[in-house]
Amino acid sequence: MHLALAQLSAHLQRGLAPLYLLHGDEALLVEEAADAIRAAARAAGHTERNVFVAAGARFDWSTVLAAGGSLSLFADRQTVEIRVPSGKPGKDGSAALQHIAAAAEPGGSTLTMVLLPRLDKATRTGAWFSALADAGVAVQVDVVERPALPQWIAQRLAVQGQRVRQGEEGQRTLQFFADRVEGNLLAAHQEVQKLGLLYPPGDLSLEQVEAAVLNVARYDVFKLAEAVLAGQVLRVQRMLDGLEAEGTAAVLVHWALSDDIRALKRVADAMAAGRPLPMALREARVWGAKEKLYERVLGHLAPSTAGRLLQSAHLVDGIVKGLKVPDWPQDPWQALQRLALQCTRTFAAVR
Repeated sequence: MHLALAQLSAHLQRGLAPLYLLHGDEALLVEEAADAIRAAARAAGHTERNVFVAAGARFDWSTVLAAGGSLSLFADRQTVEIRVPSGKPGKDGSAALQHIAAAAEPGGSTLTMVLLPRLDKATRTGAWFSALADAGVAVQVDVVERPALPQWIAQRLAVQGQRVRQGEEGQRTLQFFADRVEGNLLAAHQEVQKLGLLYPPGDLSLEQVEAAVLNVARYDVFKLAEAVLAGQVLRVQRMLDGLEAEGTAAVLVHWALSDDIRALKRVADAMAAGRPLPMALREARVWGAKEKLYERVLGHLAPSTAGRLLQSAHLVDGIVKGLKVPDWPQDPWQALQRLALQCTRTFAAVR
């Protein structure tokens, strides 16, 4: 059975499955889901807990199998947790996990929980993953993306009896909060808790949030490229400053930006040659969240404009590698800012 994270609480209220599979890269949400399962397991009499971290080629899976088949003298039920940090259990692990799945029994004495990072499609269709999902409940824990972050913050504030003010001020407050914690959900959770300690239940003003919430945002180059495609000028500026401050390599930022520019140029050329947009996107290997961003931009982007952006990317490639280019900043980060904002403003104009 596959469940969304939001469905887990209602499922646990109806009773426990013999096996749970949690997979995703959002550590806070994975641990909260695991805590909810542990609490339900303790309430159901699973008083003993064994934890295994399957890391390294020499991990002995027989110890996991032995734990699942034995109980101490002081417990009649147990929980066995298996963490696979790499998401790759290997040949022995695959066999062991399939054995565990086959032995899972509703109402049995052992509840098994397997925790994994975000998995690719090939892994999710593998034999061991399918066996675990069929024997119990698989929960995919997705990252809270930037557009959903203000609402996530509002929901967390509501749990502790707090809320932002109504109207425009409230929206500005949530946007400010989200800007400060983007890409760092654990820190966002901690900042929400801090507001609960500093202020009583009720309305929070923008001034209170500005005074309390630290700038703990963390950025990655792939989210930067998405912000550029979305035409979000202020966010792009903020992310570039953050990436530079975090010591991200300028060449990596340039690669992410130029990769999208090259793909845009290929798709624009293919469309100019008469190919339908869906076919051109597939040929350029564009899919997922970026597909809609490309569709919005390409509906108004002329091949000549894409060509000018590609030429700018080529010039900045030289700058980040130490070359001097006339009429361009010689500092790599200043050149990257100019390139990113040139692209962002171009894409914002076609929104």
